[in-house]
Amino acid sequence: MKLKTLFIATAATMSLTLSNVLLAGETIKVGVLHSLSGTMAISETTLKDTVLMMIDEQNKKGGLLGKKLEPVVVDPASNWPLFAEKTRELITKDDVDVIFGCWTSVSRKSVLPVIEELNGLLFYPVQYEGEESSKNVFYTGAAPNQQAIPAVDYLMDEIGVKRWVLAGTDYVYPRTTNKILEAYLEAKGVDKKDIMISYTPFGHSDWQGIVSDIKKFGSEGKQTAVVSTVNGDANVPFYKELANQGVSAEDIPVVAFSVGEEELSGLDTAPLVGHLAAWNYFQSVEADVNEDFIKRWQAFAGKERVTNDPMEATYIGFNMWTAAVEKAGTTDVDAVEQAMIGITSPNLTGGIAVMNKNHHLSKPVFIGEIQEDGQFEVVWKTESVVPGDAWSDYLPGSKDIIADWTAPIKCGNYNVKTEKCSGQNF
Repeated sequence: MKLKTLFIATAATMSLTLSNVLLAGETIKVGVLHSLSGTMAISETTLKDTVLMMIDEQNKKGGLLGKKLEPVVVDPASNWPLFAEKTRELITKDDVDVIFGCWTSVSRKSVLPVIEELNGLLFYPVQYEGEESSKNVFYTGAAPNQQAIPAVDYLMDEIGVKRWVLAGTDYVYPRTTNKILEAYLEAKGVDKKDIMISYTPFGHSDWQGIVSDIKKFGSEGKQTAVVSTVNGDANVPFYKELANQGVSAEDIPVVAFSVGEEELSGLDTAPLVGHLAAWNYFQSVEADVNEDFIKRWQAFAGKERVTNDPMEATYIGFNMWTAAVEKAGTTDVDAVEQAMIGITSPNLTGGIAVMNKNHHLSKPVFIGEIQEDGQFEVVWKTESVVPGDAWSDYLPGSKDIIADWTAPIKCGNYNVKTEKCSGQNF
């Protein structure tokens, strides 16, 4: 009798385990790796919601490969080492097939060795400093030549800026971007004494001294502008202090690379009116596809919710991933990675995005002026899309490097002079 009971219990346990395995195999798991707390939550929470909307819409279409998509949402809490830990859990414990996530480059750099070690797949939707191309990452945000360089050209050519303040949060993206911009400005004939560089920690709140220095720097008779790579909630006191010290957009315009509609939502925009931002998308861009997306987004998330550039990058990346999975007939990372190259998707500004061999998109560039309602009026745009350059032409160690993930090169840092892939393939 005891033996029979043990047999029945064992059989039941095996049946339950098998059922769980089968159940797990019935969905395609999508990892969502964005900070929902801490200094970057102001920017990243919306991207989590965007992925959830895209999953919901895909499931209403019947899912993918005959399976429903299942989101697995985690909160790395603006803690950079925790991004790596959560990534490992998503891949090894939750068995996700793809991850959409990260905002800051320091979080992406934390994730990179883990996702390469475990052969995962990351879609990174935010502008970054370049100098990287990994087989396991698709960069759907802007490279420096798709945001920073065009913004400087606009300030120089259209506004006549002669003196430059490069202000950023103290981590890899601002430091590398400013290194590129400094080299670019000097190549354009700007004297080193006309370039001021300033860094502050994440969440910085006391801007009085720095704004005073900016004001003094801009008082020497030359048109001055601030190129801002300040990230997260530190932007709020930064703009407030500019207004407190009477620094207007007419006096010293600020062009920001990390301030969009979401960051402006709910803020007193009076101190920001007239200042600028450079992105590849603005909610105000007139296009039927954009109008449709805004309606769908507000129906999903609420009528008061706005859209922004990293949302568009997430939208494009998600649509490309689903198309690549369908093309490959599998979620296998190696198959999807190759299927992604050459994939196209409508962007939200009325054009077509293309995934290039270097895992970067071709994108248009827009300069927008902040309005009282927290939206942007487009004041300049490129005539056509700009292919993302993974390696800067303005840094000595990078100008001969390309990324090409197709045969026969299949390398993220291929030196065209030596015809060798140097170091690791990222």
